[in-house]
Order: sequence, then C-alpha cells, then structure tokens
Amino acid sequence: MKLIFLLSLFSLFAFSSVDSQWSANFEFKHNGKWALENRANPYKLDDSEFQDYVLQGKYHTLKYPIDNTPLLFSYSTFEKAFDERPVNNKARKFIYRLLKISSGYKSKKQFFKSAGHNEYPEKQSDNYSNIPYPEEKVRGLPMGGSLIKRHGVEGLTFGCASCHSGNLFGKKILGLTARFPKGNQLFIDARKARKAWNPVAAKFFLGLNDGEIKMMNETMDALYWSRAMQPLTLGLDTSLAQVGVSLHYRAKDEYASKIKQRRQEKHALEKKPADSKPAVWWNLKYKTRWLSDGSVVSGNPVYTNFIWNEVGRGADLKELESWIDKNSKKVEELTTAVFATKPPKYLDFFDEKDINLQAAMRGEKHFKYRCQKCHGQYIKNWSLNDATMSKRELIETKEVRYHKKTPVKNVGTDPARFEGMKYFSSNLNRLALQKNKDVLIVPQKGYVPPPLVGIWARWPYFHNNSVPSLCALLTESSKRPKVYWSMPAENKDRDFDKECNGYPVGDKVPEFIKKEKKYFYDTSRIGMRNTGHDKKIFLDANGKEYMSKSEKMDLIEFLKTL
Repeated sequence: MKLIFLLSLFSLFAFSSVDSQWSANFEFKHNGKWALENRANPYKLDDSEFQDYVLQGKYHTLKYPIDNTPLLFSYSTFEKAFDERPVNNKARKFIYRLLKISSGYKSKKQFFKSAGHNEYPEKQSDNYSNIPYPEEKVRGLPMGGSLIKRHGVEGLTFGCASCHSGNLFGKKILGLTARFPKGNQLFIDARKARKAWNPVAAKFFLGLNDGEIKMMNETMDALYWSRAMQPLTLGLDTSLAQVGVSLHYRAKDEYASKIKQRRQEKHALEKKPADSKPAVWWNLKYKTRWLSDGSVVSGNPVYTNFIWNEVGRGADLKELESWIDKNSKKVEELTTAVFATKPPKYLDFFDEKDINLQAAMRGEKHFKYRCQKCHGQYIKNWSLNDATMSKRELIETKEVRYHKKTPVKNVGTDPARFEGMKYFSSNLNRLALQKNKDVLIVPQKGYVPPPLVGIWARWPYFHNNSVPSLCALLTESSKRPKVYWSMPAENKDRDFDKECNGYPVGDKVPEFIKKEKKYFYDTSRIGMRNTGHDKKIFLDANGKEYMSKSEKMDLIEFLKTL
C-alpha cells in the first residue's frame, strides 16, 4: 500500500512530461457532481485540424501504426497458401495446396472471417462510421489487417480495429466491441507453428527469400516472449492475462529485457481467469480513468494500449519507446479519433414505431431514481417542450453529464477481472516507458459504472458478457438466465430481441444457433458469473423488487434512446 501511495503522489506532480489532462488528479470542469465537458476533442483543435486528426487517426486504427512491431508474417507466403499469388514451381505449388487443405479454410476471406475480423463496408450506406479505405482494403484484408514493409518484403499483422470494430445488422461500426474476437487464438496457433519453424526447410520447400526468412526469424523469436491464454468462451478476450504472463517470463529490469530466466513458477494468471470483452470507444471521452476496472488512474490510455499490445507481441520496449517518442503526432491523431467516436443510434437501425416515446419518457423518471447516481445524467430533447420537433429529434440526447472524476463501484458482479490486475500491476508500474508517460496502474475493487450512451448496441452485458439482454440485467441475479446462446448480429428480426434489447433466449433462439457449441454461454463457470447489480439497485434489503415489470419495460425503452 505504501508503494501505491508513493506512486500516486509521483503521478500527481510529474506533469512536465505529459499534458496534465492525463494526470491522476485531473477532473472535468463541473457543477457539483456532474462534469460540464468531455474529451471529444482532447487537444482543443480547431474544426479543420480536428477533422484531419480524426481522419488520420481512423487510418491508424485500421492499419497498425507501430511499424517496428516484431510480429510480422510473410504476406506472400500467406497469399500463396490461398492460391492468391502464383507459384511457378510445381512441387512447391503442391506443398502450398497441402498447407491450404490442412488449414481448413477455403479462402483468405474465410480465414479472416473465422478469425473474428470484420470486412470493410462495400456500400456507403453500410459505412456507418465514415471508415476510410487504406490500401489494405483494396488488397482484400479486413479492418485492422495491416501490411508493413520490412527487409524488402511485406509482413502481415493486425491493428486496433481487429478487436474494436463491429458488424451491426450489416452496418460497420468503428469503436464497437468485436462480438467474437479471436486474437488470442491467433497467438496460440502462431506459438504452435513456431515449434515447427525451420528456416532452411522454409527456403527450400516454400521458396521464401532472404528478406522473408529474416522477417520470420524475428517473428519466431518474438513469439517466444508472447504467452497467450485461451479465453473462457467465445466473445471474451484475455489481453490482461497475456500481458501479465508475458512480462513474468522477461527480466525484471525497467525495460523487461528479453533475457531468458531460470525456470520460474507459473504466473497466477496462467491458472486464474481474468477475461473481459473489448470495450467500446465512445465512452472514453467521459472518463478520467481507464479499463473496465478503472485501474489505469493516469496517462493517456492509448499509451496503455500500445504498451500492452507490444508486450503481448514480445516487443523490445526500448524500440517501442523510440517509436513513441518519434511519432507523437500519430499518437495524438489516434487519440483524437478514438475519443471522437460516436455511438450508433437506435433509430438508424429500426423504425420510429419501434420506440414508444411515452414509455421512454416514463422510463426516464425510473432511470433518474434508480440508475443516474452511478451511470450519469442524460438530458433529452423532449425536456425542451418544443412542439416543432419530430419524434426522432425528441428522443435525441441533448447533453451527457457524467462524473467529474470516474468512480469505481463493487456491486457484486464477478470479481475475476478486477482481481486479475493485482497479479501484475507492480510489474507494469516498474516499466520505464510507463513512468515516462505517467501511466500508473492501481488495482481496484470493483468496476467503473460506465456511461450508457449507445447501451442498446452493447449487448450482452457486464464486463464478462454474462447477461444476454437488458431484461435479464433488470432481473434479480438468481433469476437471470443460467445459460444462453450468443450469435452474430446479422438479422435484426432473428438475432435480436427488440423488446428485451439483447440476445433472444429460450424458444426464441434459432435452432441452427443451438447446434453451435461455440455460441453457448454457461454462467456457472468461474469468471463467467452473472451475479450482482441488483441489491440496493432493483432490490431492497429484503429482496423485494422496487419496480414492476411494466416499469422495467419503460426503463428499457428509455435506455434505447441513449
């Protein structure tokens, strides 16, 4: 505790190297409890420069900007395996055909889809987030798929949009949680392939040139230091465990040097789950601390993302530090794009008749009494009493007032994720790069009660996806569904329960989904509990519900408008 206290004091006064808006004691200008501003434009740019930063930042989310990242796979080899690049040697062509058959994928496109990546929108009507098209789109890569030139050849890697973009009923949303991220599996598979890597054989049998061999050797070396964990279930991510375990096997100096240590005991996170889903981006503008548990108490969260990504990739942290110092504008562009992200609106996906305005207005009253204290205040246009407004205009949120300083609350939800941070926070805090950028990790007991903008599009709920819908969320935890089936958000009439706002359950689940074991979610497993967020919120001390069923449905109608 003394160490945490001293580190916190350090972060309060170490403003010389960082904008004070990222410091531990920063709070928004406020009127009492609620902030009067947000960070949608974190660097206070004029409109023209702001729009340029957002555009360039979107490119950085789509194409990984850290061009000295160590994990690059020969793209020529990848394309040859899927018959998308000619192979003149008949013997090698046969070997590539065997590689394709053994992979189980018929095409590059099928591989990317199976790996959880989202394709670029083909029609402008589906381009909800004004997503720009880098060269990679033309080359047939998904959002986040990135090509980086090194040693005279192209290497394939993946960037931010791989986990932070989504397909919502055909529209592509940048900053939405990827519904089924599989980045962890790609790391696990790559580490298995590392065991079979032989540069001499690769050159002779596959025809890799000297540049490709050098690139792949560097990648295989980096993979030694990357320790990916298998998620508890499809839809969750284990980046916290991957970073913690990867750091554990590196040297204990301030750059976590890649020096092989004597045999060590396994890290706690190799056995204890700490899974969570990737967070949405549009909430960041309202916050003063980061991650689902609020444990990043100071520092620009983009730095945290870079450090975690690169530690998980087995990077040399001195090289990462050099890149960050030379690319401050790219960091600011990416930060601006992420913080400026806007949530999808319900009526951009459904008809106006699908919102009951009177019910939503009644639901606002329940929200103010039951939810506002933790989740923020939402001023609706209907409060203006302007008779000239259309229904669509009336349900718009005029203003969001979140906390002047982001709180953390323990409301009884599954603790595995926030408990996981204590197993390696000190390892992170010792890193020179974290200190230089004033990034400070302090383990918490609980989670951040998030702003609820775009809450309708964020099902399933809780950090661990354990609650399939808002109906289930507003139900006593002991009566919530013990199991459910997740599914892609492709057909809004089949894959989405409009009344309950979330996954269909029971008889509403399509039969073909029930046959897919990968979509089955079991809340009885450790780390996947659906407990909490009911006592003193929807239940009194005696377990009696504060709200009737009709009042809950009114509240859900209000939440759809946020």
